Amino acid sequence: MKGFAMDLPTPKLDEVCTLYVELDVIREMGAGRAGHRRIIPIVGGTVTGARLAGRILNLGADWQTIFAGGLAELDTRYAVETDDGAIIEIINYGFRHGPEEVLAAVARGEEVDPTAYYMRTHARLETGDERYDWVNRTLFVGVGARFQQAVQVTLYALT
Repeated sequence: MKGFAMDLPTPKLDEVCTLYVELDVIREMGAGRAGHRRIIPIVGGTVTGARLAGRILNLGADWQTIFAGGLAELDTRYAVETDDGAIIEIINYGFRHGPEEVLAAVARGEEVDPTAYYMRTHARLETGDERYDWVNRTLFVGVGARFQQAVQVTLYALT
């Protein structure tokens, strides 16, 4: 068709950082409109990587919905303070699901191979600090793992 590009670029993923997110005790809300609701406070952690490094601030939470069949909808909002003093907001949305026995082991706080279940996110980062303005114009995806009182997510820039 005239006027349409035939050879679009193939997106690539560039690793940006790994988030080690420390969690407080789960606050159970009970059954909601779509599933079981719970809030998991985010109380700290670290950010390591070549493009972003710093600490996760003691604020924010993961507002989860657990659907029939075990699908967890992850909906987080928190902030990072970089080693050089910038504040970056992170809004991370995604899904965690897998075989029932694997999810039960994760729920018990057991160490589970992260390849045994699916935990993927897409993240929006935002800052007013000019040194990190690139995060305002970049799409991010993440791969994660859940531990007893923590989550690990590696973020990749979609380029």
